[in-house]
Amino acid sequence: MIPSREGRHYDHGRHPRVVSLVLPVPQASLAAAPAFAALERELRASPLAGKIAWDVAACRADRLHATLCGSLAVGSDAEPSLTDGQRAALAALGPVAVELRGLFSGNVNLGRLYLRVYPERRDGADMLATVQRIVGRPPSGLYVVGLHALTDDLDPAEAACLADLIERWWDRPILRLTVEALWLLWATDDQVLDGGVLATVPLAGGAA
Repeated sequence: MIPSREGRHYDHGRHPRVVSLVLPVPQASLAAAPAFAALERELRASPLAGKIAWDVAACRADRLHATLCGSLAVGSDAEPSLTDGQRAALAALGPVAVELRGLFSGNVNLGRLYLRVYPERRDGADMLATVQRIVGRPPSGLYVVGLHALTDDLDPAEAACLADLIERWWDRPILRLTVEALWLLWATDDQVLDGGVLATVPLAGGAA
């Protein structure tokens, strides 16, 4: 977890209310995937299992997501604004296929375990990057689903185990999804424990 960010209202995972455009991941579909069940069994049997916040994962199961466009609105009174043109352009894309693979742990938000999202390429274009461009954001090229949080630093043996898990699971398919709508998701903490869905944004004809 990032302790703080200079010049920004952020402290140990908490921040002012932000609303972001995210790609939802249905927990029921993920839990039913054999590969995910196998990964979870390995994690629970591993030396680092005691430092995984299993209770936190359970609390946020209905809000699993990959952030596409963060901080569209910031502050308790701020509301996200997608123009009619942006909504129409997103709806015109149609449903987008993605594949989740993992395991992944980055060097920015330390102490988190993720699944990576591989987006559909349509006519050579990364469709999640296309979503970001429609909303006026630069393509990020990296989309991750926050899976687990660690409660403490890992010792050398635990870190070695995690490195081995990441290497073996790095490119293994976990779940394929066809996403028909995105979420406008609000939160005041990194793991969206106190957040929720403000609205859906269809990737097909229809109103949010």
